[in-house]
Formats: sequence, C-alpha cells, structure tokens
Amino acid sequence: MIAITGTPGTGKSTVAEILRKRGYVVLSVNEIAEKFGCIEEEEDGVKIVDLECLEKVEVDADFVEGHLSHHLNAKTVIVLRCRPDVLYERLVKKGWSEEKIRENVEAELIDYILVEALEKHDDVHEIDTTNLTPEEVADKIEEILRGKKYPPGKIDWISELSDSIDKYIRKL
Repeated sequence: MIAITGTPGTGKSTVAEILRKRGYVVLSVNEIAEKFGCIEEEEDGVKIVDLECLEKVEVDADFVEGHLSHHLNAKTVIVLRCRPDVLYERLVKKGWSEEKIRENVEAELIDYILVEALEKHDDVHEIDTTNLTPEEVADKIEEILRGKKYPPGKIDWISELSDSIDKYIRKL
C-alpha cells in the first residue's frame, strides 16, 4: 500500500480520483479511520483521529490518500507539496477560515508533513504539484510504481520565497 499525503489543498483527493479511474484501489484515510474505530471524538464538527489506532490498521488497497495517511503502515509514502502562495489561494477558494488557512500554509512552509513521513518511513517521495495538472501528478505517481525516484529534500519553500517571505507572513 502506498500513502498519498500532504497538506490540505495539495491535490491528494483529486489525484486519488484519477488513480481510481485508472483502475487502482484507492481508499480515503478518513473512511479507514471510521471503519476501524479510530475516531476519538468530534470537536466543533471536526472528527479527531486516534493516530495510535491508525498506525495499527492494515488495509488492502493500492493507495490510501489523506493528510494523515503517512501514519498508516505504508510501504511507500508520496508527499504532495504546493508553493505556499498558491496553496493559500487554493484554500481561500475552498472557503476555509483564515485561521485554518494560516495553519496549513505554515505547515507547508516548514515541511511539517514531509518531516513526519521521513520520521516514520524509509521510502518517501516528494512531488511539487504547484504547476502540474492532476493528471501529470497521477502520471508521476505511476512512475514511482515503476521505480522512478522523487527523493525528498529538493523542495525548500523558505529559500525559494526568501525575497518575499515578509509579504507571506503579513498575509497570514
């Protein structure tokens, strides 16, 4: 099983749907958490996932997508990334609150999910979705299945955005 993870807004669900249409079995981490009783409680209408429970779950699927999927016992983890300024605009279009947008853009900026994935897994890949279509991202994921490597550590938003980082901090 391969985990497709990343900050909300990086394209996980859209790419997952494309992979489903290509014939792969793709499950949502949220569906898995509910099915295996890994939901602790709801807080303000948001389900809280018990990560210890999730880490023990074994699933039979080609892929599991979701921003917590790297907590599953995956053979390979693919972290989807997106430039923070573009991610900001994507989350605004989704109608998210400024607080949730800020939290997720900051997580992307500091590689939060990538670091978590690297702490838990040996085979981690990183794909920048910023300027790719969802179909191109799905193609890259299929390349990983065929053995191509997209090693982590090549994406550094802080360095890339250093000239305009003050603008982003003020915006957040």
